[in-house]
Amino acid sequence: IKNQLEDLGLKYTEPEVYRDIVSKIKETKEQQDAYIKDISDVLCKSLDNEGIDYTIKGRPKSIFSIRRKMRVQNVGFDEVYDKFALRIVYKSNPHDEKFIAWKIYSIVTDHYRPSPSRLRDWISSPKSTGYEALHITVMGPKGRWVEIQVRSERMDEIAEKGYAAHYKYKQGASEESGLDQWLNLLREALESAETNAVDFVQDFKMNLYAKEIFVFTPKGEIKSLPKGATSLDFAFSIHSEIGIKTLGTRVNGKLVPLNTELKSGDQVEVITSQNQKPSMNWIDYVTTSRAKNKIRNVLNEDMKKIAETGKEQLTRKLRHLKITLNEQVTNDLVNFFKLKTSLDLFYRAGSGAIDNQQLKDFVNQRSNTLINFFKKTIKRPHQTADADIHRPHLSSNYDLLVFGPEQDKLDYTLSTCCSPIPGDDVFGFVTVNEGIKVHKKDCPNAISLQSNYAYRIMTAKWIDSSQQEFKAILKITGMDTLGLTNKLTKVISNNMHVNIQSISLSGEAGVFNGQVTVIVANNTMLKKLIDNIKKIDGVDKVTRVYKN
Repeated sequence: IKNQLEDLGLKYTEPEVYRDIVSKIKETKEQQDAYIKDISDVLCKSLDNEGIDYTIKGRPKSIFSIRRKMRVQNVGFDEVYDKFALRIVYKSNPHDEKFIAWKIYSIVTDHYRPSPSRLRDWISSPKSTGYEALHITVMGPKGRWVEIQVRSERMDEIAEKGYAAHYKYKQGASEESGLDQWLNLLREALESAETNAVDFVQDFKMNLYAKEIFVFTPKGEIKSLPKGATSLDFAFSIHSEIGIKTLGTRVNGKLVPLNTELKSGDQVEVITSQNQKPSMNWIDYVTTSRAKNKIRNVLNEDMKKIAETGKEQLTRKLRHLKITLNEQVTNDLVNFFKLKTSLDLFYRAGSGAIDNQQLKDFVNQRSNTLINFFKKTIKRPHQTADADIHRPHLSSNYDLLVFGPEQDKLDYTLSTCCSPIPGDDVFGFVTVNEGIKVHKKDCPNAISLQSNYAYRIMTAKWIDSSQQEFKAILKITGMDTLGLTNKLTKVISNNMHVNIQSISLSGEAGVFNGQVTVIVANNTMLKKLIDNIKKIDGVDKVTRVYKN
């Protein structure tokens, strides 16, 4: 009656949902019947061998029950935890009733691994309605959960006919003595040398040993983990190689962060990638010593390999800057970057954390240090004023003239009085009839113009026309992977020949959000850049951000 009322209520309160579930049940009925039959055949053979008198039948979940699970677990019909159900009803006398129930439990769990968190023992502690049964949720074939109810004929009649039927069996029964007898028989079963009794002990411990949890693989295999273990711990418990290649995890069908704490009964799937490697954050994601040690070992090995590559890269880059990498230079670099050891230096170089500009800054600082040293130790003759004038280095490509603080490109003419050429220090003068005239700052007429017509003076400078590009901000989201920043910089700098002005990535337990500001030549190159970034392993979405 309860099930019928619930289904009818759903039919009129959520008619579309009701019709959709009914339709899907009909569509999958043949598959469900075949699946239940496969499990029944396996159990029937073992029950017959044990001489148990029983009946077994498939029991469909009510429509309301399926809908409730869909809402509570926030999943679709296909992901409902246990749509499949079986009921085993056995004959017994009052003396053996509980023992046979647990014997059937042992037989069921001999074939299929149980979910420890979903065992419901209403035989030892009946419901207030008088309902008694043993509910077991096991991992069936193909990684599907199946609920199995175990009842005696007495329990089944009470469940079907209600509390009144309870009094039929209660007359003359002593509840305490019955429980004592069941515990004695249970103890005998545990002390038996039979294989199924040993398995029964292991399964029974699941509900008593609170410091452990038991989770399942997609194929239904059970794994024991310490309480508080995460989905990443689970990956390492399967195999170390799977652990270090873990890209993401799904718990009960949902994608979750790597540091998600597991509960008994969870079904965990590990997503791996051959390109994935552990990061330092992983040590905080795991609780088992095995996982922590393996992560540290891999990080140390990877650090040494990256450091070897970094040393070669650093040697090559410094050679282009006319510097030989020796012990003294290495120590100077360690001090310049405020690091502890040369290994840290080479690792940063190999991971792309040290760019060409930083090396140029190091070389300039080192050169200035040597110059200052000679200035202090060598007495120099009288210097002219011109010697102290700072002359910035100008490329031969400095051929484009821009004006004002916004670097506007305006029409102009070069004055004939000083004939400035690209690279000269210049300024613009706004004439009445000839537009902007460009003069050298040391032009004979410069002082007169700047003194008498200061309001017509415009700042001007030569720039490299080949470097005239625009700024674009890209927002990047996806799954955090090892070396993502390095991959981004390689795609942007090496392949696209564009500059990175800034890059900011923040990740939390395997999911990242980032923002990259790049300097590109045109919109076509920007679109190509976005397409290439999307191809990076782990990147989910790339969008351009427009500032107001």
